[in-house]
Amino acid sequence: MALQVRRVITGHDANGRAVVKIDEVCKHAASGRPGATAVNTWTTEGFPANNDGAADEGLRKVGTTLAKGTIFRIIEFAPGLAARNHRTDSIDYAVVMSGEIDMDLDGTVVHLKAGDVMVQRGTIHNWINRGAAPCVIAFVLIDAKPVTAGGKVLNAVG
Repeated sequence: MALQVRRVITGHDANGRAVVKIDEVCKHAASGRPGATAVNTWTTEGFPANNDGAADEGLRKVGTTLAKGTIFRIIEFAPGLAARNHRTDSIDYAVVMSGEIDMDLDGTVVHLKAGDVMVQRGTIHNWINRGAAPCVIAFVLIDAKPVTAGGKVLNAVG
């Protein structure tokens, strides 16, 4: 596995003192399609988020989004990864950490490179890595209502 994500998760001890609860290189990477490897760093359910508890919320089993919640996910897109045109019921904040990638939006292609940021607002899209190196993107996925455009509800697909 090429994707190496170190996560440092803080919390509190029994006396209320701030401590590091988890400091590790993630071992729970998964692939939902050939060429895309993802690590869920942390998840939350409900708003406002609850910072209590000792559970490792990065291990929660989730799909593309989490109803009434958030997902902090790192994805590595390999060159030539399999196509997956999709739309999610979420607002996604993305930071390209390394490499370059094209985002196809209904036929319009936007090229992104390391350091670029993007806000994905329920649009149908596909990630295409035409380069020779992997592209790593950090995503914060926040549950959202389905998009309504032109009087039609555009539900999640793919």
